[in-house]
Amino acid sequence: MRILLIATAFNSLSQRIHAELAEEGHELAVVLAACGESELREAVFGPGYRTGPPTPRYDLCIAPMLTSAIPQDIWESVPCFIVHPGPPGDRGPSSLDWALHRGMDVWGVTVLQAVAEMDAGPVWAHTSFRVTPGVAKSDLYRGELSDAASTAVREAVRRFALGERPGSARHVATRPFYPQQLRTVDWERDSADRVSALLRAADSSPGVLDEIDGAQYYLYGTSPEYALRGRPGTLLATRAGSVCRATADGAVWLSHAKAKRRPGGPPGIKLPAALALAGPAAHLPECPGSPEITYRERGEVGMLGFRFPGGAMSAEQCRRLLRGYKHALTRRTRVLVLGGQRDFFSNGVHLGVIDAAASPAAESWANIVAIDDLVEAVLRTTDRLVVCALGGNAAAGGVVLGAAADEVWLREGAVLNPHYRLMGLYGSEYWTYVLPRRIGQAETTRVMQAALPVGSARALRLGLADRALEVPPEAFTESVWTVAFELAAAPGLNTRIATKARRLEGDEARKGLDEYRREELARMRAIFDDPHAPYHALRSAFVRKAQPDRTPEHLRQMVRGGVAAAV
Repeated sequence: MRILLIATAFNSLSQRIHAELAEEGHELAVVLAACGESELREAVFGPGYRTGPPTPRYDLCIAPMLTSAIPQDIWESVPCFIVHPGPPGDRGPSSLDWALHRGMDVWGVTVLQAVAEMDAGPVWAHTSFRVTPGVAKSDLYRGELSDAASTAVREAVRRFALGERPGSARHVATRPFYPQQLRTVDWERDSADRVSALLRAADSSPGVLDEIDGAQYYLYGTSPEYALRGRPGTLLATRAGSVCRATADGAVWLSHAKAKRRPGGPPGIKLPAALALAGPAAHLPECPGSPEITYRERGEVGMLGFRFPGGAMSAEQCRRLLRGYKHALTRRTRVLVLGGQRDFFSNGVHLGVIDAAASPAAESWANIVAIDDLVEAVLRTTDRLVVCALGGNAAAGGVVLGAAADEVWLREGAVLNPHYRLMGLYGSEYWTYVLPRRIGQAETTRVMQAALPVGSARALRLGLADRALEVPPEAFTESVWTVAFELAAAPGLNTRIATKARRLEGDEARKGLDEYRREELARMRAIFDDPHAPYHALRSAFVRKAQPDRTPEHLRQMVRGGVAAAV
């Protein structure tokens, strides 16, 4: 079928639905609803829709993520499926927020057909999912909810293609937009557990609005603090970019913050809390350690885990991870797993930290050099097998970091975006060596130029991944341990390790890693140092979540299986 995805933003769920429906053989295009109703109608009916009776160009429209209503002339002309993040009968714009507020153990996703009344149309499919305790809203959305939505959408499309009829749902509740007032923290009275719950339920949008030293900030991310204490509401310390704040009975660490936009002022940028709160936090002591990075060992398997919020890796985070990697190499293991955590693996350099720097060009350079150092360390590890285990999505340099390992394992449903060009960058991280080595030069060129999401099934078929683990998000880490034990005990492992060392030696005889690095970094340096290069404006728009005036051409173009199709 020909399917048009209508989305407010081409977010993680929209990308997953795009990748999976393309894998099933459907022809797909995307239109961003935020670009206006005229563009929606042009996408559905064609550029000349004003001059004659509207004839839809698609068999079906699907809205995986939509915050506005589809115009009536569209849903009357072509069936439009809405992915609602709630069970049948639930209505309203903040379903997941209310579910977390009410402490629901089980929630759902419903695929319903658009009608005049919001969320009230016929039901084509629905799926429930478990609300894993202690998981942040954004992680839950990209994990359990995404799995349920994927199942429901594919079932709805299957039923529609077979000519089946939808069902109806009893109206259960219509809930209003979830107000910021319900997220308010009372630092004098609220416990650390209460504050943590509020922060998890507001991550990564909209955050918890709070006041610090007379200025308003949105606060994000949380982890407990067991030793530091102080007057409730007081900032106590910093640690690896986080800021510790006292609660009524203890303290919590805040990972990120964003200054509230002032009337007429520019939008704030979500940054590591110590950077966003640089003024109030300037005098605070720095605590040692980095809770974002962990190393564990079981038998002959080591796992260097890391969880950077949003998947972005600043220069300093890359350096800390490299130190952890070098430590892991001192251990006598036969298999080293990099990653293995649920949610994002890595999305490459930290565009927010770069944009907020006094010199974005200098920070861009420092960040790309630091992540290159990390990838090089993985490529030059020849005394054991290295596995990158992706529990969630990865993009740009994060995909290449994973592909630099001997094996790439990902959770089924993970989405990869290996490309750089949408940010106006050539790319580095040894991608000109790593990707052709895995998938060939011709496929590398196609994937990088298409700039479209690659789902887990296609990643396996291309060679971007070696194994997909069909497990729920909360079971991913233990599943990785199990498979890693099998790998460590497999006969012939020593032969594999010796073979990979010889392969690297042969590759370097033809063209050294240093040469790949010099060529890539020369292209990147020229972009960073050119104030008129598109990268700078694209980066700024990205971190400020600016809406494009028009759906990008690569999304408007009809594709099948990730390859352009004739319209």
